[in-house]
Amino acid sequence: PFGNVENGAGAEPAAHSLTLEKIKNEGFFTCGVTVPDDFEGDITRSDNLVGMSVDYCRTLSAAMFIGDSERVHFLDFTDTNNSSVVALANGTLDVLVGGRNQQEFDFETSPSLGGLYFSTPYFYGNESASNGVSFYSMVTREDDVLFASFVNCVVMATIYAQENDIQKHKSREMPLISILGSEISW
Repeated sequence: PFGNVENGAGAEPAAHSLTLEKIKNEGFFTCGVTVPDDFEGDITRSDNLVGMSVDYCRTLSAAMFIGDSERVHFLDFTDTNNSSVVALANGTLDVLVGGRNQQEFDFETSPSLGGLYFSTPYFYGNESASNGVSFYSMVTREDDVLFASFVNCVVMATIYAQENDIQKHKSREMPLISILGSEISW
């Protein structure tokens, strides 16, 4: 899923990432977590889908800050209003995790979701195919292709690790990749 990992030379990115530059300068990033309307409690202590979203925020932090999973600020949003999308669009959030996209019959994106990039899904709803399907992804702004690609690589890396039974104690077995160029290193 990572392309040619044998090539030691990294490809140079086609664009500069304003989001990565902002995160680098601030020393943290802001991650929005979508929660159900009836959710009560601390999102960082949840052990269900909300907890999985928090884990993805921390995984993204570790990927950006060389293993430091705590350089993330959390904001939570309910899944029934559009406030999380507005916060992502206006730059309050760097990434939205637990973004649910409901699809019925085909995967054409709704015009109301314009300007967003949904990563590879990391969790699928349990609806039947005849009722459409919902999937959960990390969501970024579409105008920062490099950051969106980086976030998607983090999701793909977790899927690869799960498929290959790579746990924390075996993390050195993950392939090193340089497909995003020197923009990512700091």
